[in-house]
Amino acid sequence: MKQKPPRAQQVANTVIERIEQGQLTAGTRLPSIRNATLSFGVSKNTIIDAYDRLVATGYISPRRGSGFYVEATRPAHPAIKPEHFTEAVDLVSLLREQLNQHYEVRAGDGRLPASWMESSDIRRYFKRSNQDNDARDEFEYGNPQGLIGLREDIARTLNDRAISVHPNQILMTFGANHALDLIVRHFVEPGEVVLVESPGYYPMFGKLRLQRAKTIGITRGPQGLDLDMLEQSIREYRPRLLFVQPMAHNPTGTSMSLQNMHALLRIAEQHDLTIIEDDPFGDILPRSTPHLASLDGLNRVIYVGTFSKTLSASMRCGYIAANQTLVRSLIDIKMLTVVTSSSIIERMIHEMIIHGRYRRQMTRLRERVAKASAAAISSLKNIGFNQIQPPTGSYYIWCPLPKSVDGLELAKKASAQGIFLAPGNLFTLGNDESGSALRINIALANHPLLLNFLKEEALS
Repeated sequence: MKQKPPRAQQVANTVIERIEQGQLTAGTRLPSIRNATLSFGVSKNTIIDAYDRLVATGYISPRRGSGFYVEATRPAHPAIKPEHFTEAVDLVSLLREQLNQHYEVRAGDGRLPASWMESSDIRRYFKRSNQDNDARDEFEYGNPQGLIGLREDIARTLNDRAISVHPNQILMTFGANHALDLIVRHFVEPGEVVLVESPGYYPMFGKLRLQRAKTIGITRGPQGLDLDMLEQSIREYRPRLLFVQPMAHNPTGTSMSLQNMHALLRIAEQHDLTIIEDDPFGDILPRSTPHLASLDGLNRVIYVGTFSKTLSASMRCGYIAANQTLVRSLIDIKMLTVVTSSSIIERMIHEMIIHGRYRRQMTRLRERVAKASAAAISSLKNIGFNQIQPPTGSYYIWCPLPKSVDGLELAKKASAQGIFLAPGNLFTLGNDESGSALRINIALANHPLLLNFLKEEALS
């Protein structure tokens, strides 16, 4: 059964229909946001979103201090985006807010405060001159596979995690999201079925919709994937790919059990399934942490790592570790789409690693995350959240809500009070009951405004 478009798109479609039928002519002033809210019976934010879509598609234009006016009865070049694109953009609304930073209390954020990273010596790298290398190198594109020195550093790190890999099996990217995008471009054809975790990494859902893939969610619990559901979905859809984040899962903060990981790999071998292991927190997890890539030997597993979660959200640097044949194909896609990654950023990280600064930063960050996690759990349990699974090294806590509480409605109420929440609905597919929850950032869980709001609105 085909899902209805988002409410904002439904409002926009109604206005478009009236314009194209001549009911609204060029130059006509549209109702104010307040009046449109009453007319359509929706929220203010929905009307704002709908008007933004109409402006983007050329049907209306804003006039400062006056309102919104019909631009033309039929735009000469309507830039109407296909439905799959609109759905993908809707999914990244959470990401958009994390970049725009409108709210005072940002408990739904996916990153730690910038102040936590100030001691990592990043700032001085932006100001220092490049004394150790030929300055001319910084004016060249650089190796499309990435800086060899940093790839050697990463290979050593992965070998310490029992992931046997050569520097030639590593491809540098603009963060983990870019890595995942390259993998999707390589493997996924329109209409192809791809498996993901639910709840899971919401930008991944958007990437797959942009590719017009059919995304099937496999329930993710505290110990890992629902393996019965996984096998049933494999038999029914015959997919080639499964995207997972085994350790320090985003959004739930939990980690797969070793038993679940072994069983997952047996199923993958039996059904010829390729697994993409996203490991954004690997550098602050204990050295003994198991990984699918180490258990599998990069046979059926493609490993994705990043420095963006541990150094700076604006320092876009990640990597893919895989067999050399796949890496060569991904290099071609990388060159066609972005040419190459930033050799300057890669050199900065390489220098931090070889001089020991990165290791010291990871030690400080690991300790700070552990303390913040303990404090956050204590605060949330004190106000009545008693079903929290302790995070295992990630930046997030998954807070199940009472069945009577709608996460999206709760987020809207919070927004009116200057509090940004990340409702579980954004991280799930379909009618998954696990969507009745909140993802809360450990660094921001103790804010009095947040705790008072949740106690009064979610738990009273």
